[in-house]
Amino acid sequence: MALDRRTYRIVDGEQIEGTWRPVFIRNGRNQFLTDLLIYADGLIYCWDWVDLDGLRAKLASGKVTTTPEPGIPVSAHHLASWTVTDPAGYVTAEDLVGEVADEIDTLNGRPDATRRCLRALAVFLADRTEGNRELLAAAYRAIPSHLRVYALGDMDYRDWPLEVLCTPVADLVDDADADADEKITFAEYAEAVAYFSGWVPPASAADRVSGPTVKLATIPGRFPSPPGVECLRNECPAPIELGGITYPTALHAYWALAVTTDTDRLAVRDAPHYSDASVVAQQLGVRDDWPAVRLAAMHTVVRAKFQQHPDLAAVLAGTGDGRIEYNVSSPYWSGGKEGRNWMGRLLELVRSEMAGL
Repeated sequence: MALDRRTYRIVDGEQIEGTWRPVFIRNGRNQFLTDLLIYADGLIYCWDWVDLDGLRAKLASGKVTTTPEPGIPVSAHHLASWTVTDPAGYVTAEDLVGEVADEIDTLNGRPDATRRCLRALAVFLADRTEGNRELLAAAYRAIPSHLRVYALGDMDYRDWPLEVLCTPVADLVDDADADADEKITFAEYAEAVAYFSGWVPPASAADRVSGPTVKLATIPGRFPSPPGVECLRNECPAPIELGGITYPTALHAYWALAVTTDTDRLAVRDAPHYSDASVVAQQLGVRDDWPAVRLAAMHTVVRAKFQQHPDLAAVLAGTGDGRIEYNVSSPYWSGGKEGRNWMGRLLELVRSEMAGL
């Protein structure tokens, strides 16, 4: 739990909120107690920039860990160093990932796993069906295990009433049948239900929902059908008509706007691959003011793409109001630590334009 410790980074003048928590990072033959930085856009810094999947990979490889390895020196940089002989860890790798995911949700004003569990609890208490109990149990298990005791804010009962309500009725036993297996009895279940008598769920206003960050990090080898979020990338083979010419991809259309004659635009259109479109355009010669107008040109292309392809527009609309991070080799178009993310911003702008006012 990051305990409301806040940090931020600046990306192209935009402040990206963040927080941190301690972890151990393995570097060579040393382990370092250091800070895992977590940002609202889903980026995580652990001496390398990763997302949640990347953090899972770091944990699986041992590069990042919640418990130091015995016999290997541990350093707190310039403060101290020591060697651990019998470490006791309190947070598993899986729980750390859950904790970080919760922090990203919190930074974005979305309900974290605990709040989602309390919402499921309210539904179950209003209608105690088996289906609602299963949803409650799944939401309860989604809370990182070391944080479940805090879910109800009750240091006497802790999460015991929640745990009891997650038990299938078929698994309850009479008091006389209870044994060392600590089975839940009908009497305990009734006590747990009574615990929530008059319980008021968290105010819905506090659960302002915002879409998660969408990361368009890689070009797929094959664009799926039906289309997924990968189709938001400019490499997607979605023909676009501009000025009476139909281009095979958004990149072809974009680079066609960089040249000055219809003959040159047809040559860009006929580039055999989307990666060839820029080469053809630059060989023909781009307009002198291209750096000044390229953003408007890409806006024109992206807007046309989604206007002309309703199925792709539905995918874009399905991203809600979440941040879209687009990754390519250009720091102008790409997101990430230093990127300006103009491509992601244009997708967000077109999404807003499609929604209307």
